[in-house]
Amino acid sequence: MINEKTLNELRRKIETAQMSEKRRAHTLAVEKAAIMLGELYAPEKTDVLRAAALLHDITKELTVEEHVKILREHGIEPTKAEIIADKTLHAKTAALLIPEKYPEFATADVVSAVRWHTTGHAGMTLTEKLIYLADYIDETRKFPDCVRLREMFWSKDPKSMEKSKKDAHLRDVLITSFKMTVSALLEEERPISTDTVDALNELIIKK
Repeated sequence: MINEKTLNELRRKIETAQMSEKRRAHTLAVEKAAIMLGELYAPEKTDVLRAAALLHDITKELTVEEHVKILREHGIEPTKAEIIADKTLHAKTAALLIPEKYPEFATADVVSAVRWHTTGHAGMTLTEKLIYLADYIDETRKFPDCVRLREMFWSKDPKSMEKSKKDAHLRDVLITSFKMTVSALLEEERPISTDTVDALNELIIKK
């Protein structure tokens, strides 16, 4: 059961896990961002968002070979594109390991939010969108695109918006984020996940 007690225990595990200080700080900052976004869009999902935030990068610092091993152990053969664009692998492997290593948090909402926090996909749930965004705009992010997106989201004071405008604001910020991702990957000449393209297309069509 996900509650304040189990979340505090999870946070202690994350804080003492074998990860870099930078990754640890980022993870805790994503939890903070998830709380803020949850208060705006899904107060009833705040505990789920916190759990997903704490778990989203548990495999981030593994090697490509380690990611591939985990995927194959679970009957998944990574594509060549995924191996080249290896920054997306940790979302898959983290989602696969949650039921094994953190079974008390292995709810559908938590696992899916972790699974899709890097690429997005068509038909994203609100929980998935909020973790994707929390990961992009947490206060530790210094990349120009992250800073720009963070300013874009908070500068318009979403707390003061009525629901329809607040929802439209989230959609517009997500569109910008996916465009940033696609642009950066094109610049780097790296493969673009079809899931990202699908997510972007769906949001544009709905707009």
